[in-house]
Amino acid sequence: MTDRITLMAAGELRDAVDAVQRGDTAAAAHALASIDPESWRAIEDRLAALGGSIAALTTTTKEH
Repeated sequence: MTDRITLMAAGELRDAVDAVQRGDTAAAAHALASIDPESWRAIEDRLAALGGSIAALTTTTKEH
């Protein structure tokens, strides 16, 4: 069974990606730290299934 990602966590992840694009590391870290543990695991699992990671997602986002 796949863990669920809460709407709040999805929004925090979006905010983190947006912050990385702006170069605001503190805001990105704050957004990522605000994600609940269950959603965090679900996000990591889904990204891993796609061959990625949160680190790769934020690095790729920053480069574009």
